Amino acid sequence: MMLTRWMSSAESTPESSYLETLNSEQREAVEHGIGAGEQAGPLLIIAGAGTGKTATLAHRVVRLIEAGADPFRILLLTFSRRAADEMKRRAECIAVRALGEGAAASLAWAGTFHAIGARLLREHADQLGLDLSFSILDREDSADLMGVIRHDLGLSSTKERFPTARTCLEIYSRVVNAQLPLAEVLKDTFPWCASWGNELRRLFAGYVEAKQAQMVLDYDDLLLHWAQAMEDPDLAAEIRDRFDYVLVDEYQDTNRLQATILTGLKPDGRGLTVVGDDAQAIYSFRASCVRNILDFPTLFSPPATVLTLARNYRSTKPILMAANAVIDLAPERFTKQLWSERASEQKPRLVTVRDEIEQARYVADRVLEDREAGVPLKQQAILFRTSSHSGHLEVELTRRAIPYVKFGGLKFLDSAHVKDVLAVLRWAENPRDRLAGFRVLQLLPGVGPAHSRRVLDEMAAALMPIAALAGAKPPAAAAAAWPDLTALMRALRDRDLPWPAELDAIQHWYGPHLERIHEDAEIRSADLVQLAQIATGSLSRSDFLTDLTLGPPEATGDYAGPPLLDDDYLNLSTIHSAKGREFRSVHVINVVDGCIPSDLCTGSTAEIEEERRLLHVAMTRAKDELHLVMPHRFYTHAQMKRGDRHIHAPRTRFIPNAIVGLFERSAWSSATATAGSSTSAAQTRVDVGAKARAMWN
Repeated sequence: MMLTRWMSSAESTPESSYLETLNSEQREAVEHGIGAGEQAGPLLIIAGAGTGKTATLAHRVVRLIEAGADPFRILLLTFSRRAADEMKRRAECIAVRALGEGAAASLAWAGTFHAIGARLLREHADQLGLDLSFSILDREDSADLMGVIRHDLGLSSTKERFPTARTCLEIYSRVVNAQLPLAEVLKDTFPWCASWGNELRRLFAGYVEAKQAQMVLDYDDLLLHWAQAMEDPDLAAEIRDRFDYVLVDEYQDTNRLQATILTGLKPDGRGLTVVGDDAQAIYSFRASCVRNILDFPTLFSPPATVLTLARNYRSTKPILMAANAVIDLAPERFTKQLWSERASEQKPRLVTVRDEIEQARYVADRVLEDREAGVPLKQQAILFRTSSHSGHLEVELTRRAIPYVKFGGLKFLDSAHVKDVLAVLRWAENPRDRLAGFRVLQLLPGVGPAHSRRVLDEMAAALMPIAALAGAKPPAAAAAAWPDLTALMRALRDRDLPWPAELDAIQHWYGPHLERIHEDAEIRSADLVQLAQIATGSLSRSDFLTDLTLGPPEATGDYAGPPLLDDDYLNLSTIHSAKGREFRSVHVINVVDGCIPSDLCTGSTAEIEEERRLLHVAMTRAKDELHLVMPHRFYTHAQMKRGDRHIHAPRTRFIPNAIVGLFERSAWSSATATAGSSTSAAQTRVDVGAKARAMWN
């Protein structure tokens, strides 16, 4: 009935008015293959920075529905929960305007790759040999479990340095997501670990066995098991037949495993639309593969249609000219020239400063000047290649009382007190989850690792784990607290409390332990209030744990303090964290060789080209003003045999002399800035030019 009403609405408006807001390139992408009488072939939309790709993808979803597609059979895949929510919100708003109120809440399958994978795995758990109540480990918990197995196998006491648990997890994750042999991953990405190949293989086997015994999955399993499910013809057909159309955002960020999943869903490419920009492929450290987007057109037969969005709605013409020139020097790319109707006389600025301290002073001066000129701090950003590059700047901003938020800091779920509360929930959901149980038990006074292991072993051997917990003998120091824990776990396991009242009960139990363990308990309790508020958005404990693990909040009180209490604050961010955002004024610091490109990423052509794309991404965040700041020298802790303890850095190789004319070049020093804006205003004490001429007269 609902679909009939939408179709009748479409029939009454042959020239859909909601498409009038699109430019010709966007409209061509939206209309591709619609009305051809059969499902459209594969489509690749190359969408440059600021060209309205979200609007284009959202309009295409609505246009498909208008043409008769069942919205419940459309799969929309993104790379962050925020992007999924935004895409879904925009598509549904357009649908309501164009197709009527019945179109609201129509996109049932929109989310990240990992979230959709988790949902499919739960629905097909019995066919995959999975327990329906499996838990999902976040990265921190996965590293902890890897550390436990590493220790149990005696790899923490080797005579030579063995990779840390976190490094081991990174190696394991890259093998899975890049679909490469362990030996190749070690050789190309972790060469310092290459001699430990046999031990790592044994460690990873133990890690997999431990996950299966505890009925837990890590992030990588959500994709790996989905891909493995698509290897079975019958199950693949069942999953494939659920979706007529698959649309993917940020396709340049997919890894090989995700590309395998997509070809499994759409082997001939019909009904598949991917949107991305090869010039913004900057996540190879997460195993993303730029070849996925570069090779997409020839992946199917007949080849995919390639359409380009080049009109930029964000930046001024001079900024785009410079950004185009930087990326034009890439040896392999989809050719496009971003253009804009936003005229400006102001070129992006290349500013040379003496050192990092002068750089911090220059940036702080400019930030305050822009603020006085009417640009709020929230509309200004300082971008850098690596988080450590902002040290001097943060000191200067603090000295001048300029509030800021730094993106890329401690995440919400990394806070010890939040992890404690979530561990109780995870343990109640899955009593076989040893990591969760290990953490909860040691919250009690007098309970250490050895006693925790004994209790968990007893629970693992029992048919009724919670009963085994209640019957376990606690150490004397924990005797008084033991009954409260067992009563809480029994109530949670038996679901005596409705959701989200379960979380209230946990926080009531946890309160005394929070005060005993942490001196700043009052501050931390505010995070738990926030956690309770987040919980109201989920329908069940299972949904809450899955949603929070796969789409965690970005920040907590760990960010905050005075900056977030101010009426305004400056944005400090790594370039990676700034992708997808825009600001009126942008300063990119340390635009020199050794920083951009990073001296750790110049070992291969592929690495250097990704660093070029990183600079392009940084430049295209700017709407009105762009400053690229270049310190002439850097202080180093290395012992120098002679001279001072500074090294000199040249301008980044990505801005060669051939394109430097697209920038306004200047030099800046705090002495000059203090004396005035013009060097002529300062008194000349020694006319060295006159002296030099006099030598030859």
